[in-house]
Amino acid sequence: MRRTDIRNIAIIAHVDHGKTTLVDAILKQTHVHRNIESMGERILDSMDQERERGITIKAKNASVVYKGVKINIVDTPGHADFGGEVERTLRMVDGVLLLVDAKEGPMPQTAFVLRKALGLGHKAIVVINKIDRPDAQIDDMVNRTFDLFAHLGASDDQLDFPIVYTSALQGTASLDPEKPGVDIAPLLDTILGKIPPPAIGQDRPLQLLVLALAHDPYKGKMGIGKLLSGTLTKRQALVRIKTDGTQIPGKATDLLVFEGLERKEVAQVEAGEIVAVAGFPEIGIGETLADPEQPVPVPPVAIDEPTVQMTFSVNTSPFAGREGKYVTSRHLRERLYKELETNVALRAEETDSTDQFLVAGRGELHLAVLIEAMRREGYELQVSQPKVILREADGVTLEPYEELTIEVPVEFQGPVIEEVSLRRGELRHMRLTIHGDLQLEYHIPTRGVIGLKNALLTRTKGTVILHHIFARYEQVDPRALQVQPHGSLVAYETGTSSAYGLNIAQERGALFIGPGVEVYQGMVVGENARDEDLDVNVCKAKHLTNMRASGSDEAIVLTPPREMTLEFALEYIGPDELVEVTPASIRIRKRLLEPEERRKAKKTRS
Repeated sequence: MRRTDIRNIAIIAHVDHGKTTLVDAILKQTHVHRNIESMGERILDSMDQERERGITIKAKNASVVYKGVKINIVDTPGHADFGGEVERTLRMVDGVLLLVDAKEGPMPQTAFVLRKALGLGHKAIVVINKIDRPDAQIDDMVNRTFDLFAHLGASDDQLDFPIVYTSALQGTASLDPEKPGVDIAPLLDTILGKIPPPAIGQDRPLQLLVLALAHDPYKGKMGIGKLLSGTLTKRQALVRIKTDGTQIPGKATDLLVFEGLERKEVAQVEAGEIVAVAGFPEIGIGETLADPEQPVPVPPVAIDEPTVQMTFSVNTSPFAGREGKYVTSRHLRERLYKELETNVALRAEETDSTDQFLVAGRGELHLAVLIEAMRREGYELQVSQPKVILREADGVTLEPYEELTIEVPVEFQGPVIEEVSLRRGELRHMRLTIHGDLQLEYHIPTRGVIGLKNALLTRTKGTVILHHIFARYEQVDPRALQVQPHGSLVAYETGTSSAYGLNIAQERGALFIGPGVEVYQGMVVGENARDEDLDVNVCKAKHLTNMRASGSDEAIVLTPPREMTLEFALEYIGPDELVEVTPASIRIRKRLLEPEERRKAKKTRS
C-alpha cells in the first residue's frame, strides 16, 4: 500500500547559499506563511553560525502543499563533518534534490551526502542553479554531475536523473535552459512526478523510528521521525523501545506535523508522514515508538564513527573565570552529555582527571562548531590539539585517510605540491578549471590535513581553496610526516601589551595581538620566524630618562596582527599548547606557563 498525497524530499548541496535561497523561493511562492515576505533571506538557516559560515549545520524541516499534495522538505547539511545529521535525516525522505551551481559544479563535499542518498536507493533530481549568471557552464556541469553519479556507483535508474534549471534568486525554474521560467512550478511538478510517495507496510504494526529531537517549553522533549506503518492518534498508548531492547510504556500526549516553517498540532497521523511525538521525556535518537500489542523495533541508523579527538578541560589560565558564566567541570560535563543526545556522531568520555573529557568527532569543523556554540552560551574551557583516532583490525593498526581537493592559481602549484607531499599526500588527479586555476586531488592521511590550511594560506598568499572528506581507514603509513614545526612567541610576564614591546617582538615573527591587550606569562602572542619557542616581553614600555622623553622617538609602526579565530587556533597549536576559549576571547597558551618548567620538560623529552 502507498500513500499518494505526501512526498518527502531532502535538499542537498555543499556550502551553497543557493540551497536556502531555493527553499525560500518554494516557501514564498506557495504562500505557506502570511509573513514569509518579511522574514528575509535564508529562512531555514536559523542558527547564527549557519549564517556566518554559509553552511547548514542542523537539519531543518518545512513543508508546502502543491496541487493537493503535501511536500515535506528536509534541509540537510552538505558537509561530511556533520554526517551524523545527514545519515539520520536521509532515512526520513524518499528522494533528494541535488543542487549544483551552474558555474562551480558539484563540490567535493557533495559526494559524501550523495553517496549516502544513493546507498539508500533514493531517486535524485538534479537542480542546476544560477543559470542566469553570465559565466554559467550548464552543459559542462551536467556532464560533471553525471560523472559524479557514475563514480559513486549509482544504479541505471538513478543515473537516469531528471534535470531542472533554476534561478533561485529570481524564484524561477525551467525544464529547458534556453527557455527561462516564470515561477518555481516546474520544479514542484518534477517532484510530484519523479519522487515516489512513501512506502508503508499495510500488514506491519505501528512503527516510528526517532531520527531527531525537538524541545518545546510546554510539551517537553519530542521525538521526530517518519511513521513507517500504522495510524497514530493523540493520547494513543505506545511503547518506547530503547536501543538496548528495553521497553518502556507511555502515551502520545501530543502529535505535531510540519506546516510551512511551523509545527501544527493534529489529532491523527497516517503512515508516511513526518511527525513529532510528545509524551516521552527521556526519548532518544535511534529508539522506536511501537504498538504495545506488537512491539517490533526498527533497526537503528548506522552512524560512521568519529575520526578526530581532542580533550576539553576546565580553563586553568590566570584569566580563568573573568569572562565566562559556566566555568566548572560539572557545567562542562552536563553540556557535553546534553550534546550527545542530538549530536549522534559525537563521542564524549571521562578521563582519569575529573576536570578533563575526551571528545571525538568527524573532523576539526565538527568540533569547532561545538566549541563555538559553547562559548556563545557562556562556557569557558580549554582544548588540546586535535589528534586522529587509530583503530586495530586483525592485528593491523589503521588510520583515517581523506580525499583532499585543492584549487590554487597556477603560479603557486610548486609550494602546494611540496607541502602536501611532505604530509604524505598522494596526487591522484590534476586539471585546469574553467577559471584557469589548478585543481589537485589527493589521497592523504587525516593527520596530514591537520594544520594544512594555515600552512597553504601562508605559502599561497591566501589564494588557496581546499576541501577534504573522510574516505576510509587504511594501514598506518610508517613514515613520519615531514611537517615543519612552528615556534611561538610566548609572553614572558603578565601585564598589558605595549606598542614599544610589540615593536621589538614583531622583528622576531608574526604577532597575534595588538597594543593594549592583557596577557599573562605563558600566553602565545605570535609565531616565531624560527622553529623554536622564544620568550618575549610584549609589556615592556620605554621609560623617561634624563637623555630623552618617553615619547620623543619616531612613531612606531606595527604590522596588523593575525586575526585570532577558533579555526586558526585549533590548526596552529602544537602538542604542548592549548586553546583557551571564553565568551569574549580566544587565546593560545602553553600547557606549562613557567619558562623554567618548559625548559625542564624539554630536557626530559630529549
